[in-house]
Amino acid sequence: MTAKPIAAIIASEIKASAAQVGAAVELLDAGATVPFIARYRKEVTGGLDDTQLRTLSERLTYLRELEARRASILESVRGQGKLTDELEGKIAAASTKAELEDIYLPYKPKRRTKAEIARERGLGPLAEAILADRSIAPAERATTFLSADVPDAKAALDGARDIIAEGMTENADLLGRLRNYMREAAFLKAKVVDGKQEAGAKFSDYFDHSERWATAPGHRALAMLRGWNEEILSVDIVVDQDAASGQRPVERMIAAAYEVGGHLPGDKWLLDVIGWTWRVKLSLSLSLDLMRELRERAEEEAIRVFARNLKDLLLAAPAGSRSTMGLDPGIRTGVKVAVVDGTGKLLDTTTVYPFPPKNDIRGTQAELAALVRKYKVELIAIGNGTGSRETEKLVADMLAQLPAPKPTKVIVSEAGASVYSASETAAAEFPNLDVSLRGAVSIARRLQDPLAELVKIEPKSIGVGQYQHDVDQSHLSRSLDAVVEDAVNAVGVDLNTASAPLLARVSGLGKSSAEAIVAHRDAMGAFANRQQLLKVPRLGARTFEQCAGFLRITNGSEPLDASAVHPEAYGVAKKIVAACGRDLRALMGDSAALKALDARAFVDERFGLPTVKDILSELEKPGRDPRPSFKTATFAEGVDDIKDLKVGMQLEGTVTNVAAFGAFVDIGVHQDGLVHVSQLADRFVKDPHEVVKAGDVVRVRVTEVDVARKRIGLSMRKDGGAETAREARGASPNGGNRNSVARPQKPQAPTQGAFGAALMEAMKKK
Repeated sequence: MTAKPIAAIIASEIKASAAQVGAAVELLDAGATVPFIARYRKEVTGGLDDTQLRTLSERLTYLRELEARRASILESVRGQGKLTDELEGKIAAASTKAELEDIYLPYKPKRRTKAEIARERGLGPLAEAILADRSIAPAERATTFLSADVPDAKAALDGARDIIAEGMTENADLLGRLRNYMREAAFLKAKVVDGKQEAGAKFSDYFDHSERWATAPGHRALAMLRGWNEEILSVDIVVDQDAASGQRPVERMIAAAYEVGGHLPGDKWLLDVIGWTWRVKLSLSLSLDLMRELRERAEEEAIRVFARNLKDLLLAAPAGSRSTMGLDPGIRTGVKVAVVDGTGKLLDTTTVYPFPPKNDIRGTQAELAALVRKYKVELIAIGNGTGSRETEKLVADMLAQLPAPKPTKVIVSEAGASVYSASETAAAEFPNLDVSLRGAVSIARRLQDPLAELVKIEPKSIGVGQYQHDVDQSHLSRSLDAVVEDAVNAVGVDLNTASAPLLARVSGLGKSSAEAIVAHRDAMGAFANRQQLLKVPRLGARTFEQCAGFLRITNGSEPLDASAVHPEAYGVAKKIVAACGRDLRALMGDSAALKALDARAFVDERFGLPTVKDILSELEKPGRDPRPSFKTATFAEGVDDIKDLKVGMQLEGTVTNVAAFGAFVDIGVHQDGLVHVSQLADRFVKDPHEVVKAGDVVRVRVTEVDVARKRIGLSMRKDGGAETAREARGASPNGGNRNSVARPQKPQAPTQGAFGAALMEAMKKK
């Protein structure tokens, strides 16, 4: 497979032309990043967007690995002297790694098998004769193949069976047909392991569960696999047999492939061999193939959901540059307090003890009020962990005593704050600050600018994933890193205020170059223009090209540096300014004047119409922020615990997580409620992201409260439709509790026989 076919394959998948794909591949191979290509190389790629480019990059890696494996297999088979024109053609035509491995299976070096031993004992001709002529009984034919190593007819027939069975298990065409049939007809079945009913109560929806493999949703598949991993469930892939004939359709397919179906003496023996081969060999291997496919499919869905939620969280509305107090609630250990100014600079910290055992409510309120007055605090960010509602009530009572204008209190997700507190990044930022107080700083800053603060935390620790600990961690990391990179570059970064972790996510930059920029800024002062970046040690022209357009400088010597216009296109921007006869600073933001221009008039041999239109848009709204305006949810008074909930209550909450089966909403009771996908709207909803995203403020109605299992059912429907309770309850074995995510346990040998043992090996964490 040459580069051209690879480009054609990817082009058909992303709905583009092979020329577009080829151009993008050249840019990627040269080191360009996806955000840079999507934003500043539209003419080269014909306008491929970041989503298309991400898919292109993933598929390019897969197809190149496929090509490398194809070359390796061809070399191996050629070295064995077994490469025919027909075989070479099959190898060249294989479009997936699985198909390629099926073809290679008969030629793959392997340990000495029973079939190979049988051939060494001279039983190959017996197997060939039985397959070629069924008119003679195999037992009768076998008597002519006896020897010192083959003492009787049974031994001869067992050897012939091993040879024929191996041929069936290495028949690529047959394997493909069987696998395709199983994909359509197989069932995924789960049962509770005897005696594990009580210990595995959270998996009760799968104690006796069966559904088609082809349509099993990813979240249910991962739930069953987790239950199997924890030795609560047995999980199997089943192809039912035909009740009338007692024979499975797969066995009939094998018989048809070898033309076994008559009533000759050899047919019955071959049917027995087929049944044995299916039960002992093919059933296990093909079931494992399907289980791996199921897991990969489920993981893809889970990673896609996590990535979508992370993007929504990173692009959540920033409260802006306002003095903010961050409160990290704690009962016995106290509430940690940090005050930061509008730029996020730490001003003050303290710890207060309003709860048992000290119960210093008045002292706490007095101290918080003093901090509010001293630093003119406009926002109070309260972490949503243990003690959150109690702390919120304490703050509300304190605010009631203050004169206007009063700060606005907001409940903020503290997911990942503890990870940040103990990180090298936090230690470098606050070397002399207690670890417990660093979390309060993070909570305050993530209200001001979620993106700038959350990039300091490993994406997997932010906690908006669906079964995130059960998926391929390498694939998850790559996907989430791509989301962070796209989000940071979509918003842009202030070169003179950004932290090193934020700068490291800018196109073309990394940890070392970001730290070099910060060090240069600290030593030389603020950057006056983008060109000064070239004075940063080890930041060359290539890196500058990749990063410059995403870095902003406000009130610098070059007005265009505050926009997303790339320095390479400043000449075009200045032609536009000259055409208007206006000063650049006066023209920027003048929508009427800019819309009166004809973009085509500024197209030249280097910059086409897409770039010119982008420049005009930037001049119209320089440095625009794609994030929504800031909005907060108001929790109901007196509803602080799951026990306070009553069916029918109308509440306001914030969407914390969106899964394939619905959305989790924080309504202020320390336990997220689930709005099942069927309850998101008064219409059919296929994808919950059509209706909600992480960070949305929504109105919900309580439909179900299960205190014992910590499950809350919610609805956003206005028609009063009944909840599909079983699906909602079966959505997650954790009931959506973000604070009690079940971690995968160390695998132990399950009590499920050969399939279970093989599944354990196949499903080991990558």
